Amino acid sequence: MTRPIKNLGEAELEIMQVIWKAKRPVTSNYILKELQGRRKWQLSTLMTSLSRLSDKGFVRCDRSTGSNLYTPVISENDYKTKESKHFLEKIYNNSIKNMVATLYNNEVLQASDLEELRKYLNEFEDSAQ
Repeated sequence: MTRPIKNLGEAELEIMQVIWKAKRPVTSNYILKELQGRRKWQLSTLMTSLSRLSDKGFVRCDRSTGSNLYTPVISENDYKTKESKHFLEKIYNNSIKNMVATLYNNEVLQASDLEELRKYLNEFEDSAQ
C-alpha cells in the first residue's frame, strides 16, 4: 500500500519546484542558488527544510558521491493531482463547473480563457474517441 502524499508548506513547495524543474539529482547549493531572489536563506535553513522533505517522503538524499544529491520521490504531476483534487473537493464541492463559474463571474477568467478551455476539451474528446 502506498503512503498518502502529505501537504507541502509554501517554502517546501518552492524547494520541490526547483528539484522537479532540474530533472536530475541536485545539490543543496544548486537549490540555494535557484532560490536566490525568492528566499534569503542560509544553507542551514535549507538543510533543515530538505531534512523535513525527506521525512515527509518527498526527496531522497544520495550521500554516496561525496556530496549530497537530492532527487524527488514524488513526481510533480502526482503532487499537483493530489492538491488539485483536494482543492476541488474542499472549496467547490468537487464541481469543476462551480469553480469555472466562480472564476468567470468574478472576472478572474476571461472569455479567451473559456475559449482555450473549450478548445482543449474538444481536442481531449476527439482523442478519446
